[in-house]
Amino acid sequence: MPFDLPVLYSDDSILVIDKPAGILSIPDHWDPEAPVAQAMLHERWGKLFVVHRLDKDTSGVLIYARDPEAHKALSSAFESRSVDKVYRALVRGVPSWDETSCELALAADGDRLHRTIVDARKGKASSTYFVVIERYKDCALVEARPATGRTHQVRAHLAALGHPCLCDPLYGDGRPFLLSKLKKRWKGDPFDERPLIERAALHALSAAFPHPASGAAMKVEAPLPRDMRAAISQLGKL
Repeated sequence: MPFDLPVLYSDDSILVIDKPAGILSIPDHWDPEAPVAQAMLHERWGKLFVVHRLDKDTSGVLIYARDPEAHKALSSAFESRSVDKVYRALVRGVPSWDETSCELALAADGDRLHRTIVDARKGKASSTYFVVIERYKDCALVEARPATGRTHQVRAHLAALGHPCLCDPLYGDGRPFLLSKLKKRWKGDPFDERPLIERAALHALSAAFPHPASGAAMKVEAPLPRDMRAAISQLGKL
């Protein structure tokens, strides 16, 4: 399957792309055959330094540094929580809250499925702020603003709140999101139906951060991908 890697911003210090779902940020020994954005970008952009990651099936804003100095500055910004990250998620169920902050401590690789788990004793302090953007039938569109950067943090916190991402195979039911399940009078062919979404419905919408060379405030945004737009469009018609 060919992948397009749209460039959202580039200069001598940084490269920001809109990562599609299905691509790793960097090589992963759990999934050695999966395409890797860092390697795919190498021919055109040369060596890239990793400052953060997105899960394989999470789409959206992904930032790479282009030199050691930029890498050091960006890594420091992430560690000091000077990077404001915003996600959009379609979640199972309709939250009873309009907004909430989840402060549950998280431990990576905490069970036999290698999931991040809530662990008050061994977990690391974690914080995610959630706002309900829109409510639909049996699901909702939620904004997530993680203050910390734990592995699978947004997905794990949503699951802990009882509202995992649609189609999430680790923290939810993993079932594809089908139009036929939404509409009682759907008349399509069940054998030819393509899911609206068949990956964890999570998108890194934007990141705001100080430029590693100039210190100027920057904000880079990635539009919602086609699968999430299609699902939201259909949900809005119910």
